Amino acid sequence: MKKNNAGDFRYAVGEKTVPWNAVGEFYDVEDAVQVARFLFPTQEPNSEYQSGLKLVQEGLMKMRQQGKPATKLTLGKTVQKAEEIIAEYTGSKYACLTTNWTAGMEIAYKLSGLQPGDEVIMPAITFVATMAYPLSIGAKIVFADIDPETINIDPADIERKITPKTKMIVPVHIGGTPCDMDPIMAIAKKHSLYVMEDAAHGLGGKYKGKSLGSIAHFGGHSLHEVKNINSFGEGGTLLTNLDCGEQFSKARFLGLDFTKKIKNWLYDISPIIDRFGKPQVAGNHSFTEIQALGLILQMKRLDEIIARRKKAAQKMNEILKQERGILVEKADTQETYGTHHLYLLRIEPQIVGGTIQELTKKLSDKGLTCITHFGPMYRFNILKSFGYDEESIAKSCPVTERMFDTSYTHLPLYPLTEEQINFQANAVVEAVREMKSNK
Repeated sequence: MKKNNAGDFRYAVGEKTVPWNAVGEFYDVEDAVQVARFLFPTQEPNSEYQSGLKLVQEGLMKMRQQGKPATKLTLGKTVQKAEEIIAEYTGSKYACLTTNWTAGMEIAYKLSGLQPGDEVIMPAITFVATMAYPLSIGAKIVFADIDPETINIDPADIERKITPKTKMIVPVHIGGTPCDMDPIMAIAKKHSLYVMEDAAHGLGGKYKGKSLGSIAHFGGHSLHEVKNINSFGEGGTLLTNLDCGEQFSKARFLGLDFTKKIKNWLYDISPIIDRFGKPQVAGNHSFTEIQALGLILQMKRLDEIIARRKKAAQKMNEILKQERGILVEKADTQETYGTHHLYLLRIEPQIVGGTIQELTKKLSDKGLTCITHFGPMYRFNILKSFGYDEESIAKSCPVTERMFDTSYTHLPLYPLTEEQINFQANAVVEAVREMKSNK
């Protein structure tokens, strides 16, 4: 019997008469056809659609006759290639792809040595994922107020809220607008703190020539379906220039250590070691080959995507700035280059004659969707359940309270036509004028 190559089984069994591939059940032609239907659905499958589907099926059958099913679906060569692309693109020494950015943050928190009772400073406006791991282990979340121009964390308030228990600062590049990282890193250095950039919206953005997510001790991006690019709906990157990045592969997959073996077994299980030299238990945050392929394909057009969004934002600014009381989004500068994931719309309530809540309702009636990203974290029930004093925190974040309730929201920029951009901007102007007329 002829020996076949054993394929790319995770444990590298080598050539065997009976191969043992990593995949327990292969995907075949009909599965691939259904994937094509999923990616390009139609509610009314007319004759042309059915004809195209038949051609796809016939083409796949020919490919199947000449090829073979994929024998590796997770943590293979495609993932490795995608990580190399991300590392090179961001200028990072280490890049790791994870199930999602929430998982990436968990790894970074662990390697930073975060412990119960430690304090983590983050913006009052962010997504729950930013605080999920610290909250789960009993660390204390300390909310810093925001910059009214960008909705990003205010470095001055970070300084005010540092205590002897502070261990980390987590700035968030909301909407892809860069935080002012220099003062944040200076504060961290002064107090021996670690910084993790939550650049969920920031892949492709820059601050003083450095890629968002690559400036702090740790950083990363979300590849969720709503972001500028995605990896088939979900995923995340994790970056660092620290030597602890060598532990990323173990940290992502339960500490499996193939450089060592226990007696009569294939590998060892090792802890990941945090910055204080203490062991931490690794989680399971694997990334699939198909996700990596999707990321590689979309990375090829990321710069083009951001340029298109920037053009749309510039058009929005051009129209909106003509109406008094509307504050346009901060433009890119020589030092900051945003990703324009979201368009930040701000108003001056006293001039407009109403709040952003009233404007949002008017825009909704005109066919526009406004989603304020995100709510003040201290207002959510999860924090009340852990004993956080909602009103006390609110008093410590006056800009957050004022901006969220009265002054800002977000509008979409993802592939909109020029006609849609014009309609959106003009609808805002029209709604503001209506509010002024009712003063």
